[in-house]
Amino acid sequence: MSDSKNQSTVEAYAANSNGESPSSAVAVNATASGEDSGHETAADQIDQKKKGFLAYFHTKEFYITLLLGQFLAITNTGTNTFNGLLAERGTNIPAFQSFFNYCLLNLVFTSYTIYQYGFKGWFEMLWKRGWKYIILSFCDVEGNYFMVLAYKYTTILSAQLINFWAIAIVVVVSFLFLRVRYHVSQVVGILVCIGGMGVLIASDHIQGTNGGNALDQVKGDLFALLGATFYGLANTGEEYFVSTAPMYEVIGQMGFFGMIINGVQAAIFDRKSIRDAHWDGHVGGYLAGYTLCLSIFYSTAPLLFRLASAAFFNISLLTMNFWGVIIGIEVFGYSVHWMYPIAFVCIIVGQLIYFLGRRVLGEARKPWLGENQERGVAGFFTARRKIEADAGAATNTPAGQRGSGSDNALTNHSTEV
Repeated sequence: MSDSKNQSTVEAYAANSNGESPSSAVAVNATASGEDSGHETAADQIDQKKKGFLAYFHTKEFYITLLLGQFLAITNTGTNTFNGLLAERGTNIPAFQSFFNYCLLNLVFTSYTIYQYGFKGWFEMLWKRGWKYIILSFCDVEGNYFMVLAYKYTTILSAQLINFWAIAIVVVVSFLFLRVRYHVSQVVGILVCIGGMGVLIASDHIQGTNGGNALDQVKGDLFALLGATFYGLANTGEEYFVSTAPMYEVIGQMGFFGMIINGVQAAIFDRKSIRDAHWDGHVGGYLAGYTLCLSIFYSTAPLLFRLASAAFFNISLLTMNFWGVIIGIEVFGYSVHWMYPIAFVCIIVGQLIYFLGRRVLGEARKPWLGENQERGVAGFFTARRKIEADAGAATNTPAGQRGSGSDNALTNHSTEV
């Protein structure tokens, strides 16, 4: 960075110390530097720190993204494992067992949101943005519900194939509404990941573990299509919301409204299942394990949405079948087919290809947040936090004073999550 660029950064933060907002500090830096470098923004300056086709591979965020994706896949596999154990005990209450997850999320994150905003601020937030969170929660609850119904009526093979539709929904919705433009490497990476999943499905087909007689193939396939559509919409919506608001607000309201929607749905459709279910200490333990794994999944997923995207989130979860077999070796007595390791490697290679050509900020730099992410929140793993930290380093500005990063006054705190 030239001396003139450093000077603009110092001037920006000097202005900030006299009462100017952190957003303005970044904007001033971008404007000043742009005069010297052909409208180069602060975000562009960070992206230029590492050169080459593998620039993103040389950042710690790349490795965090890969590991976080597999952590989420393993956590979600844990929920499926506990779900299988519940089924073995004769307990099949899909809507009701998810109810506890939403209750826990609501208890933890909504309580913290109220602590941060106060009751008045929380009600103001609900009044302004509550309807958006209702739609997000509805899509999330219905995605879970219809996929469970799909596995009841159709074959596992059919449901797995249709589940790819969620990836297509994410890509199309992101392209049309969030102005995301996918590079050739990203498209190729997604296709390679899908190919790896195809190897997994072929392996299951060879072993005869993916089929069975469908109770109602057409109905099951339609349920799977609906579930995948809702999943795709929920994933894309959550990526947008956690980029513009604190995570505790988004997760808390998903828990709050999800608890209500899921509770009503369970009361209507799961009454007979709850009455006929087998209840004992083992079932209680499995429900607790299911809830814990699912709550960890919901609490961690927003970090990946910030670091990467809803598209990468979905291709990361394609390794779930592999992790499911690894866990199932001990729990259910499964055996590993020789094609499984090949499929796993294909999916991981696809994820590596996905990030070829990405710059330092990677997918954390969201196109809908502005050139310097000024419309986004400066929370954990956001590009705006990194931009402000880089600009503040020139003046040794304390981290807590580098910006609140909010899309409105309700989230205007010294530290965002």
